[in-house]
Amino acid sequence: MNDYKLGEIERRFADIVWDNEPLSSGQLTQLCAQRLDWKKSTTYTVLRKLCGKGLFQNQGGQVTSLVSRQQFLALQSEKFVEDAFGGSLPKFLTAFSTQKKLSPEEIQEIQKIIENNRGD
Repeated sequence: MNDYKLGEIERRFADIVWDNEPLSSGQLTQLCAQRLDWKKSTTYTVLRKLCGKGLFQNQGGQVTSLVSRQQFLALQSEKFVEDAFGGSLPKFLTAFSTQKKLSPEEIQEIQKIIENNRGD
């Protein structure tokens, strides 16, 4: 698995790309100037870094993601469960549900996920 760990600023940058893609590198520098108060050079430095991690690409001045926000979140969740709970989803759910009781709707949704992912 690639290293998709992002700091807070990188995550805000990634959100700008995900929310607006595809976008030109010029549009990206404008958005980063408005939302993050960045100079053009800062935008390109962070873009280059995240392209190097395999998260985004900048081809012909068009910036797009190679990993969607949903894929990124799934990979982050998987890594967290692996690191904190030895990869055991039941251990994670047990720990989570001892602090926060699940609503009937959440239980039903989890049951649907289990049914849809049965390996029968």
